[in-house]
Formats: sequence, structure tokens, C-alpha cells
Amino acid sequence: MHIGIFTNNYLPNPYGVSTSVEGFRKGLEKKGHRISIFAPTWCDEVYEDSSNIYRYPSFKVPTKVSFSIAVPYSSKIDKEIRSMKFDLIHAQHPNLIGAQAKRWAKEKNIPLIYTWHSIYDKYAHYASPIPEKIAAKWVIDNAIKFAKNADHVIVPTKSMLEIIKDKGFSHDNVHIIHSGVDKDLFSNPEGNKLRSEYDIPDDAILLMSISRMTEEKNVCFLARVIKKVLIRNKDAYFLFGGEGDLFYEVREILRDELISGRIIFVGKIDRELIKNYLDAADIFVYASITETQGTIISEAMYMGLPVVAVKASGVKDMVIDGRTGYLTDESIDDMVYAVLRCITEDSDRQSLAKEAELYAKENYTIEVCTEKLLDVYNQAILGNRI
Repeated sequence: MHIGIFTNNYLPNPYGVSTSVEGFRKGLEKKGHRISIFAPTWCDEVYEDSSNIYRYPSFKVPTKVSFSIAVPYSSKIDKEIRSMKFDLIHAQHPNLIGAQAKRWAKEKNIPLIYTWHSIYDKYAHYASPIPEKIAAKWVIDNAIKFAKNADHVIVPTKSMLEIIKDKGFSHDNVHIIHSGVDKDLFSNPEGNKLRSEYDIPDDAILLMSISRMTEEKNVCFLARVIKKVLIRNKDAYFLFGGEGDLFYEVREILRDELISGRIIFVGKIDRELIKNYLDAADIFVYASITETQGTIISEAMYMGLPVVAVKASGVKDMVIDGRTGYLTDESIDDMVYAVLRCITEDSDRQSLAKEAELYAKENYTIEVCTEKLLDVYNQAILGNRI
């Protein structure tokens, strides 16, 4: 089949939706399907696209993290789309390029699939100077309205579905499908070389977190947890990958002579290098309370890392407490206790690591998740023919 994917985020944008779209593109193409992607340009960066990627113009916006906003109008792309025969269209967002997805699905009389990726109102603070409450209400109402016009709606986790139902969402055809881990991208990691590069002793326990350093990722809370952990355990190290407007605040929280030399900030990590960082680590720590799934969580588990995280939306669907990691309340003392437990109890940590890897390989690979997505596509196409 020929599938048109319309998304406001795509490579080289480094965020979760881009990872999801690219993973499913690979999975679907391996199955012999044709994928055309419609996405914005990205922050004036120069990059090469394959012939099946069509870029709308965009402009860089002065938000807390690098981001481009699509201008979803292009006579050139319109001409291309008119000449294409799609079996269905898959929208990744309810606005901007998502509006084009809705338009073309209606015009071509083909099914529209919508993946509701994010808890959009949790990102309303990026809409400054619009008052946050007004922005939050608008973005949720808009997503609900868009979803009602889709033939099938996909959400990444059960807890995500519960959240949007509480906000007024309802639909007859809803499916839970995680984004898959790209096995090829995570093959042959070189964690030992990375430890050597950062002078991390072989026998040290390396804690790691990779995320944007922004409000919704709860990074200041995490920094306070890590500070207490490292003060209590003199042999542990912490490596933080990511960038954002809270970097200096996080760095200041972790500025303490008792833990000096055991805190490593590496900035943004190139996508193809993430495997080396995860391979170098012993425990993945995460405190975000706004996740719908957290692709980095499934990737960490796939690489055999137990996860210690705040029990919040998305993450609690992926981490099995006491089996693949530990889930805690949003309490500094509770999370400190869980991290220290994972550090000091070697046999438990090793058991959690094995279970995390096994669970991720059984449930979160691109191959497994693509099969679920294809089932939805086939349902939509069959329903459109009846």
C-alpha cells in the first residue's frame, strides 16, 4: 500500500515524534509498502532527503528549545499530492501539516489515521505570550475535534488514553501502539570506549538520563535526587545527555564539592551515538511527569538498563515496578531510596536489567509495533470499502 505520513516533526528534528515516524517508516518499507512523508524544513539546517520526503517551508521560533514551525502551504507539494494515489493518510499532529492531512484524506476519499502523541496542554507554556490556561484549553479542544474526524486514532499507552478521555475525548476506533526500537540503530554499541573517554572507572555505577532540560521533563527535581544519591554513594557517577533552558539551573543544583568530578554533562547526543551512552550506563533514571511513552525509556530497556523513574503517565505503562525497574512517587526521598537500592543490590539490579531487555525485545521493537500498525491500516481500508 501507499501511505502518506503528515507530520510537524521529522528528522533532523531530534524529538520523540521524529523518532516514531522514522521507525515506522523503516518498518513499513521493510514490509514492502511505499511511504511518502510530508514534513517541515528544520531550523535552517542543511540535510539530504530521499525522493519520498516532501518539505513544507518553515520558520525557526524563539522558544526555549530549538524548534521550527511549518508553513503548511505549498503549491508545489499540492501538485505532487494531486498526482499521487494513496491508500490512506496518517497524521501525526492535529494542526498545521495535520490540517493538510485532513484536507487530502477528505479530497481523495481515503481513510485518515491520527496518532495522538503528546499531552499537548502540558506544553502550553511554550505558547508565551498567550496565557497558559487559554493555550492549554485551545490545544486540547483542537486535538479532540481533529480526532473525531479521523477514522482510527492511535495512542502510545493506556495511561495516555485515560488522560485524554478525562479531557473529553471519545472515539469508536482507538488503538494502543508504542513506537518501536530500531534494532539496527542499536547494534554493536561501544560503551567501554565512552567510559574511557569520560574517565569513568570500570567498577563505578554509572547513572544516566537523556532528555531535554526543560520544565516538562522535571529535570530540576531529578538533579536534586541525583545530588543526594551521589553524596550518599561515593562510587556512583551521573551522566546527563541533553540541552535546554534549564541547563544552568540543573548545573547549579549539582554544583557541590562532595560530588565534584562525578557529574558529566554531554549536551545533545547525536541519534546514532545514543546506543554507546546507554551501553556505558548501569541504571537509567527519569523524572518526567508528562510522557505519553518516552521512547528513550524503551531504548534504555532494550539496551539492558533497569529504569528508576517517577510513576507518571506513559512511563508507568512501560516500566514494570520490581521487574524491569522501580517506579516511585514524585518524592525526592522516595526516588533517592529507589536509586540507591538499585545501586547497592547487585543481584537485583542484574535481574532487573535482564528482564528489562527481554521485555523490550518482546514488546517494543519496530517489527512488533509495525505489525500492530498494519493491522490498524488494514481495518481502516476495509472499513472504507464497506
